Amino acid sequence: MTHERIRLGISACLLGEPVRFDGGHKRDPFLVESLGQFVDWVPVCPEVESGLDAPRESMRLVQADGQIRLLSNKSAQDHTARMRGYARRRVEELADGELFGFVLKKDSPTCGLERVKVYGTGGVPAKSGRGLFADALVTRFPLLPVEEEGRLNDPRLRENFVERVFAYRRLTALFAARWSMGDVVRFHTAHKLTLMAHRPEAYQRLGRLVASGKAMPRPEFQERYSTEFMTALATMATPRRHANVLQHMLGYFKETLDRDSRAELLALIEDYAGGRVPLVVPLTLFAHHIRRCGVPYLADQVYLRPHPVELMLRNHV
Repeated sequence: MTHERIRLGISACLLGEPVRFDGGHKRDPFLVESLGQFVDWVPVCPEVESGLDAPRESMRLVQADGQIRLLSNKSAQDHTARMRGYARRRVEELADGELFGFVLKKDSPTCGLERVKVYGTGGVPAKSGRGLFADALVTRFPLLPVEEEGRLNDPRLRENFVERVFAYRRLTALFAARWSMGDVVRFHTAHKLTLMAHRPEAYQRLGRLVASGKAMPRPEFQERYSTEFMTALATMATPRRHANVLQHMLGYFKETLDRDSRAELLALIEDYAGGRVPLVVPLTLFAHHIRRCGVPYLADQVYLRPHPVELMLRNHV
């Protein structure tokens, strides 16, 4: 795992910048103080960057004549064209910035990723919308890991997002240079246990894709592999699947570990599956035995360290 800093986009208010409609901010301690140790943030505020002031009149999404409009709450001033034009330009600028993820402000009519309130004629809003900038972002970058800061309060969603961010950087690095199918095979092999923890069937499908890759145009193969890989990681890894992966790892020690050591590992797997210890506990003992016994295949697995251990994400899943 390299500790080279990684570039992520973020709604500027989450960094503490006073850009919200009331002139305030929504500084997020985890993003700034913890994840920020490994990240170069690229702040974006669609409202201010599109020419609006802070403070300013609040806005909301309104459905009218079959379209979603961005209107000021009191004056009903229509900012839709301004915001959509800004969003198109800004995401193209971000395309040159080598971003590997984005954290958006939840519930925002510009940055909210999902369940943003949309007002209609009935008076009761439906939580069915997406912010105008967020919509442009995910449309332009369908594989980019994107999450809302509110959902990152959930330890499993937080770990999943950060895992996807670092996986996306590795995937991008793979295809950035003049890659060979041998490079892809090594990448795929190193991510076997990771894929098994998310979508076991995806590892098999990707393996078949790699096997037939030489017969495909390179751009087509790259797109198909990248899409399938990132889609698989977007599926949450469950405790049951993690336990299955740990059981799979235990099989590599049949000839190298004594009975008591294997029993200790098995007991920790069962403790994890039963919710009595976090994932980091069995993984730490596995890492010890991998180093002591010398198991190259497992030592090369990204699953053991998919993101910086200093973030302690697996202490809570």
